[in-house]
Amino acid sequence: MNKSILSLSIFASLLLSACGAKKEEKEEVGKYTVTNPLLIDTTYTKEYVAQIQSIQNIEIRAKVEGFVETINVDEGQQVKAGQLMFTIRPREYEAELQIASAKVKTAELEMQNVKTLADKGIVSKTELALSVAKLNEVKADAALAELHVSYTKVFAPFNGVVDRLKFKVGSLIDEGTLLTSLSNNKEVYAYFNVSEQEYLDFKSRKNNNSEVSLVLANGQLHQFKGKIETIEGEFDNSTGSIAFRAKFPNPNLLLRHGETGKIQLKFNLDHAIIIPQRATYEIQDKTYVYVVDDKNKVSSRCITLKQKLANIYVIESGLSVNDKILLEGIQSVKEDDEIQTIFVPAKESLQAFNK
Repeated sequence: MNKSILSLSIFASLLLSACGAKKEEKEEVGKYTVTNPLLIDTTYTKEYVAQIQSIQNIEIRAKVEGFVETINVDEGQQVKAGQLMFTIRPREYEAELQIASAKVKTAELEMQNVKTLADKGIVSKTELALSVAKLNEVKADAALAELHVSYTKVFAPFNGVVDRLKFKVGSLIDEGTLLTSLSNNKEVYAYFNVSEQEYLDFKSRKNNNSEVSLVLANGQLHQFKGKIETIEGEFDNSTGSIAFRAKFPNPNLLLRHGETGKIQLKFNLDHAIIIPQRATYEIQDKTYVYVVDDKNKVSSRCITLKQKLANIYVIESGLSVNDKILLEGIQSVKEDDEIQTIFVPAKESLQAFNK
């Protein structure tokens, strides 16, 4: 009998102990982390997809038809201005030049004879004028033939890098045929599109700092800073954006025409109110936070966002720095709940923010 009473007493004691542990655990679980928005002057960096183009990029085309006789460059080769690149078989054009030159000599002799006769009054001045006109005509033909001969040699118009060669030696080509492309990559342009709001933010800057950075496709930064030089004259109505052009030095020729990257552009945030993104939730495209009043009662509040950054929201309206907002446990509370709170200062709650 005494053993039964003792066993019951131990069971009751264990039960009360378990209940007490559950109650204590429940109270611990009922504590929620809160923080306040942070007022700060800072900058943030935004990335834009950029298309890289050489400051000079042209197509090298044949000006005459014929067979490719020599190719004096190779793909990817760095060439100098005036360097011979291609020769198109010049024999036919050289023969035309010789014929035209012979006609010039003949016409010069004829004109001299007519002039002598005209000076003696044997022929009229009209005959002399016709002879001079004929000479000028054949001189023009000779000049054209000489120009055609010059077209059979293709020279580099500037220092640059040769692109893919389209034909081999012996290929028959027509006038205007694309032979290759040439790019001057000592400096490059980076084109990127900016939204209307960001364009206005950029134009309203207090200083004229237009320096930008370029992130390459492998994630590394280009070692030289660039500068925004121009902005296009019109917005693209289909995208609501406008194109910026930045110029980057490229002395080691690392960047090539047609390459891609990301432009990093910094914007100022003056007197910005910021909160962690994890302190918010969304309902039907609207953003809300839970505000905790002086009595630790929870109420939802709709806020307007000015800017979305990595892990951070910049608030346009709906919150002040004096408000306390729920940081953790958003899914566990509901309207008008009274909770126990643990306050975390704004700077600690925003440690993930990268200035």
